[in-house]
Amino acid sequence: MSSTSPLLSLPGAVPAEGRDEGVAAHYGDLFREQRSLADGKGFVDLSHRGVVTVTGEERLSWLHLLLTQHVSELSPGQATEALILSANGHIEHALYLVDDGETVWAHVEPGSREALIGYLESMKFFYKAEVADRTDDFAVVHLPAGSIAEVPEGVVVRETAHGRDLFLPRAGLEAFAAEAGPAVGILAYEALRVESHRPRLGFETDHRTIPHELGWIGSAVHLQKGCYRGQETVARVHNLGKPPRRLVFLHLDGSEVHLPPPGTPVRLASEGAEGRQLGFVTTSARHYELGPIALALVKRNVPVDAELLAGDTAAAQETVVEP
Repeated sequence: MSSTSPLLSLPGAVPAEGRDEGVAAHYGDLFREQRSLADGKGFVDLSHRGVVTVTGEERLSWLHLLLTQHVSELSPGQATEALILSANGHIEHALYLVDDGETVWAHVEPGSREALIGYLESMKFFYKAEVADRTDDFAVVHLPAGSIAEVPEGVVVRETAHGRDLFLPRAGLEAFAAEAGPAVGILAYEALRVESHRPRLGFETDHRTIPHELGWIGSAVHLQKGCYRGQETVARVHNLGKPPRRLVFLHLDGSEVHLPPPGTPVRLASEGAEGRQLGFVTTSARHYELGPIALALVKRNVPVDAELLAGDTAAAQETVVEP
């Protein structure tokens, strides 16, 4: 279970549930919060995420052997993301990385850091690298793209096209919130993630997901790097075949009161609610402009122009991963 953020004491804070337990779902106005993020204003409390660091002179060359991403020559301040796969190529961990010149900083999904650290420790052998769990000391905070909020001196920043992730000393979280507000809840952050088709471990993944299904080739998987666990599957699917499933973006019927929850079966609309299940909803959200939207994982051979049903909700699909 995630530790509870002190920012849940802010006015209007409503606690998130499920995997995002420990931070605020929203602070009283979901659509206003989404607009703030889209306009480059406010910040998102992601302090429930795990923070793992790797130090030592061989940290990058060692991680390069384990991760799907090319990190042996990662420049200080350059953000990247990477996966750890099983021997069969299934996704086990997702890491969001930056190196500050002395330390690799990574934030990971809530509840995943213990297993990740266990795996990394088991693979150290004689490499000069030290792994540490820094979750108790540092909190992840997200500033949206375009934000002019001041970053406290000495704070490690991971900057991407979607904004900046700050590895903020946990003791300074409340002071930062007072300066960088307004606070934005995780539901607004997730709605914009769904809009931009970005997959999330444990949401868009299950026990058999491979990177190709989610569009993680390129952004998190480097196809020209050397060996790592699961590379054979990545190379074989890339060179010889197609993934069995593909990620799609769904525009949901706005007349429905309830969003289809994760796991809701996806079927062809022409076959009705009793038709064959062709996939399932992974994340659904209410967007301030697009209305109800979702990501779903469907069989590769589902026609890209087919009208779908998510449960009993009509859904029009957009292609994220080509069939």
